[in-house]
Amino acid sequence: MSDLRLGPLLRFVDETSATVWVETERAARVTVRAGDATGEARTFAVHGHHYALVEVSGLAPGTRTAYVVELDGGQVWPPADSPYPAPVIGTLEAGRPLRMLFGSCRVSVSHDRAGNEQHGVDALRAYALHLAGDTGDGVADDEWPDLVLFLGDQVYADDTSDEMKAFIEQRRDPQQAPWYELQDYEEYAHLYRLAWSEPANRWLLSTLPSAMIFDDHDIRDDWNTSADWRAQMEATDWWHDRVVGGLSSYWVHQHLGNLSPAERAEDALWQRIRSYDGAEELDVTAEVDALADRADQQPDSYRWSFCRDFDTQARLVVVDSRAARVLTPDRRSMLDDAEMAWLDERMRGDVDHLLVGTSLPFLLAPALHHAEAFGEALTQGRLGRVFKPFGEWARQAADLEHWAAFQDGFQKVGRMVVEVAAGERGRPPGTVTFLSGDVHHSYVALAEPDPASGRTAHSAIVQAVCSPIRNPLPRAMQLATALAAYGTARPTGRLLGGRVPRSPLRWRLPRGPWYDNNLAVLELRDQGLHLAWSRGADRGEADRPVLEQVAAVDVPARG
Repeated sequence: MSDLRLGPLLRFVDETSATVWVETERAARVTVRAGDATGEARTFAVHGHHYALVEVSGLAPGTRTAYVVELDGGQVWPPADSPYPAPVIGTLEAGRPLRMLFGSCRVSVSHDRAGNEQHGVDALRAYALHLAGDTGDGVADDEWPDLVLFLGDQVYADDTSDEMKAFIEQRRDPQQAPWYELQDYEEYAHLYRLAWSEPANRWLLSTLPSAMIFDDHDIRDDWNTSADWRAQMEATDWWHDRVVGGLSSYWVHQHLGNLSPAERAEDALWQRIRSYDGAEELDVTAEVDALADRADQQPDSYRWSFCRDFDTQARLVVVDSRAARVLTPDRRSMLDDAEMAWLDERMRGDVDHLLVGTSLPFLLAPALHHAEAFGEALTQGRLGRVFKPFGEWARQAADLEHWAAFQDGFQKVGRMVVEVAAGERGRPPGTVTFLSGDVHHSYVALAEPDPASGRTAHSAIVQAVCSPIRNPLPRAMQLATALAAYGTARPTGRLLGGRVPRSPLRWRLPRGPWYDNNLAVLELRDQGLHLAWSRGADRGEADRPVLEQVAAVDVPARG
C-alpha cells in the first residue's frame, strides 16, 4: 500500500468495460486484473504527482468480478489486512433496471464523536458500512447500486478542515492571501486525499462506479455568480492560481473518469497521454494548466458536461452549471450558446426515463424561485437603474445565483422540458427528472406545463434534491427554507408587470424539505421512479453508524 497514494476509484463502467483511477507515489506501470480481463497503463505526472487511468475491457455483462491493482507487478490493492470485502467491478446489463445513488456537499472531517457533533454523520460512510456488511445489515447483489453520482462540493476549497489548515501552515503563511483557503494544485491534491482516503469511503469508491460534476465550493463560494463577482476575484493576486489549480486538479481527479473510452479518445490531451511511448514518465503539468486556464477564460473551449445512455431505459445528462455561464449583465445565462446547443441535442425522448444532473436545483422551493427571479430583475435594472447596485449586492450576499436567477437559461431549458414531456422531441419518457444538490436540504418537486402553453405533459416532471451528504444547514436557514417550500411556483410573468418572463412550468413540493445528512437512491421501475433518502444514525458507536431511511417517494410514470 505504501506505493498507492490514493484510490483506486472505480469510474466509468458499462456492460463490458471499466475504468480504474489511481494516484501513486512514484512513476510506475499500473495493472488491473479482474478475472480473465486485464488492463495496463503507465502513470503520467502533474505537478509532481503520479496518476494512471486504466481501461479494462472484455468483462462479461451483468457480472461482479473481484479485481486487484498492481504496480510494476506487485499487488497494492486490496490491502492484505482489509476488513472490507474484496473490491469488485460490477458491469451493467441491458434491460436490468438502473439503481443509482446521488447527493452533494460533503466536508472531510473526522468520524469520531467530535466530528459528528459538529457536522453530523457522514452519509456516504454510513452507506459504505451498510454495503460492506460492517453494521450487520448487508445488501443482496440485486440491491447494489450501479453507480453513485456526486453532484458537486466533494471538496471545499474555501472552508477548510483542521487537517487541511495544518497542511497549509507547513507550506506558507496563512495570514497572507488566500489565507486558509486553497492556493494551488498541490493543496488541491492534498484536499482530495483527505476527502477520499478514509478506509470505509475508500473501499466504497473502489467498488462502486462513480460519476462527478463540480459546484461552487470546488473552486470558491459563489463561483461565477456574476460579472461583478468575477471582476472582484480577477483583481486579486491569488485568484488565477486558485482557479487554474482547481480546474486542472478537477480534470485529473474527477473529469477524466466521467468519460467513456470513446469520449476520452476525443480529448486531445488524453490522447497525448495515451499514445506516449517515451522512456521517461510523461509530465503534462504545463498542458493541464493551460487547459484549465483556457477553460476558465474561454468557457466554450472545453466541455465539462457529459452524457450517458443506459440502453433505452434511461439517459443521464450531467450539466455544468458553473463554468459555462454567460455573465454579461444584459444577457445572463446559466449556459453559453455552445453548451445550450449541446444540451438541446440531448433533451430528447425515446428513452423510458430522461435524467438531468445539475448541481443547482432547476426547480427551487416556490418562494426561493420567485426571490431569485426578482433579484435578477433588480440587478438588470428592469425595476429602475437605481435598484441595480442593491440587486447585485443581494445576489452575492444571499447566494441568489441558481437557475431562477439566470432567466434566459431557465426559460430555454424549461421549454425543452415541456417539449420532451409533450412528445414533441420523440416518444415522451415516463419521467423527466432533475437530480440536484447544493442547497443543503432535500425535497421533491412535481411540475406541469404552464396552462397557457396549451401543452399536456405525457411525462412526469420531477425535481429530486439530495443535499448535504455531510454539511448540515444552520437552523436559522432551515426555518427560512421550510417556509419557502409552501405554495406553488406559478408562472412568474404575473409578477412585476411582465418584468420577469413567464415561466414555462408551474410546480409544488409534495415532499420536503428535510435537513439530514443523507444520500439518495433512485431506482427505475416499470411503473415509474422510486426515490429514497437515507442517513447514518449514531447508535452509540460514533465510527460505526447505522443506515436508516429518512424519506421515500414513488413517482408514477406517465405515457
